[in-house]
Amino acid sequence: MKKHIVIVDDEADIRDVLSQALQAKGYRVTAAEAGHEALRIVKSDPPDLLVSDLQMEDADGLELIEQIKKQYPDLPVILLTGMIFDPEVIRETINKKVSCYLDKTSSLQKVMQEVQRLLGDLKPEKATA
Repeated sequence: MKKHIVIVDDEADIRDVLSQALQAKGYRVTAAEAGHEALRIVKSDPPDLLVSDLQMEDADGLELIEQIKKQYPDLPVILLTGMIFDPEVIRETINKKVSCYLDKTSSLQKVMQEVQRLLGDLKPEKATA
């Protein structure tokens, strides 16, 4: 059975690019543009991974993550943001709420590596002679 990833971001371009890339890798993806929509999706079809924006028009990404983590405390979460934070704030946030923090300028390859790492789908690299 395909692993289910929920993406929540109010930017359609981000949702579309991530959805297409993840589906191409064989994941089942559900995208939400708003926090309330993401909560409904997670309740009806629990994901294996959540990818959330930090700042959305209708929701604060950290608050959304907190709500979801109350029901699914072991759910891995990637926090995507265009905001730049102090490294200490990032470290504190990661320790408390999210599995991974990525800047929206991160390459798609980096995002995919983190998804695979968090879902345990990374294949060991072949040793070179």
